[in-house]
Amino acid sequence: MSALLIAGSPSERSRSAALLDAVAQRLQVRGALVDRIHIRDLSPQALLLADFGHPTVVNAVDQVAQASVLVVSTPVYKAAYSGVLKVFLDLLPQTALKGKTVLPLATGGSPHHMLALDYALRPVLQSLGAKGILPGIYATDAQVTLSPEGAYHLHADIATRLDDAVNVLVTENLRPSPAQATRFAPVHFSQVRCSV
Repeated sequence: MSALLIAGSPSERSRSAALLDAVAQRLQVRGALVDRIHIRDLSPQALLLADFGHPTVVNAVDQVAQASVLVVSTPVYKAAYSGVLKVFLDLLPQTALKGKTVLPLATGGSPHHMLALDYALRPVLQSLGAKGILPGIYATDAQVTLSPEGAYHLHADIATRLDDAVNVLVTENLRPSPAQATRFAPVHFSQVRCSV
């Protein structure tokens, strides 16, 4: 089982990408397989023209289909998630998130846009069939600070909330159930040997 991290920031380095990096590190320490999509790296023309057959779009949609958990990170602009993320989500099939758990992350300049996770992003994730959407984590610029050396540092409160969310993702969604762990591999009929 794997986790797919979706970076919805149009910038290469951003606070929302720093949150996503922190989740990736926590997941990898717990032994989870992690893959990423940076939406800004997909073909802009394919995204804007809804070119479902473009190789970058096909590959990204396949990554979503194969993941059991998604972590979606976005900056908040004008009380909504990024347009880059919106365009990508619009290209996903209607049931793209069926059976998947999603952790939404967002960053913004002030706490005034915190509800963008619940009122803008959550309904779209639900409409795509997500099995479960964990409580979103919103961080302000003051909670994800940039050091003079160019590294991002998370406020202790945000780090704790990320720890808790990753714990839920791993224990409830990424570990095989006891039934799956003890299940035998399927055997083709031609390999069955019987003696009487």
